[in-house]
Amino acid sequence: MNKEWAFPLFCFIYMKIDLDTIKEKVKGIIEPVINSIDIELDDIELSKMRGKFLLRVFIDKEGGVSIDDCEHVSREVEAILDVEDPIPSSYVLEVSSPGLDRPLRGPKDFKRFTGRNARVVAIQPVDNQTFFIGKIAEAGDSEIMLLLPQDKQVTIAYKNISKARLEVEV
Repeated sequence: MNKEWAFPLFCFIYMKIDLDTIKEKVKGIIEPVINSIDIELDDIELSKMRGKFLLRVFIDKEGGVSIDDCEHVSREVEAILDVEDPIPSSYVLEVSSPGLDRPLRGPKDFKRFTGRNARVVAIQPVDNQTFFIGKIAEAGDSEIMLLLPQDKQVTIAYKNISKARLEVEV
């Protein structure tokens, strides 16, 4: 084996790309661009598939996101990422809204959607339950209160929430 290329090949094969580091770098680059056009960056996901990266950008704004908003953000994000080049390989960019059943990630989201129905999964049981569907009655800085069917209510600390999403209201 030729030793001139053996070591770089070994390093390339065993080099683990830290997706979280790349994701944070991408977020730092694109968030100001998205905010400058009066749209909010809701979340980003970065994964690796078939030798390429998949970058999903979720955006939101008051009144909802249109297809035109997604196209505009896609053009802006693509342009800045082409210049900054934070992703070490080719990538596919997807821009969309978080959806009607959007995830709720913390106090800001729960406060914004107070009065709406949510599905909440607790880490530790609350009143012998870990799964709840109810109306977000209150959202404080450390906990939420859900109004459940039959006029029951439950208070769940944010640190005890494993997963939460808005319920689609028909």
